Amino acid sequence: MPRSLRQLVERQIGKAIAEGQLTGLRGEGQPLPDRSELAFTDMATQVAVRLMAEAGALPEEFRIKALLEEAKKAYAAAETDEEKHLAMALIAELDQRYNIAVEARRRFMAP
Repeated sequence: MPRSLRQLVERQIGKAIAEGQLTGLRGEGQPLPDRSELAFTDMATQVAVRLMAEAGALPEEFRIKALLEEAKKAYAAAETDEEKHLAMALIAELDQRYNIAVEARRRFMAP
């Protein structure tokens, strides 16, 4: 970023702080959410997913991903071999469904 633009941005931020425009914002004082999984996703897809999430209309892959995380926790908490075997079967099925949903979204969003 050119020096003059950086200075302009810093002045605008300083002015907003002085006027109290950056206080009381949602998430203030909290760490930024971990969005590392979006590092290799194009910006348009990221924006679309965030808008859908804020509207409460998440794609199926997000629902499956949440179920997959729960299944992994169940596997970690499993005590018997049978419980671990059932948890692994569920993880394998959910992982396959997740990958299918991701691929379907990618094909749908492709130009």
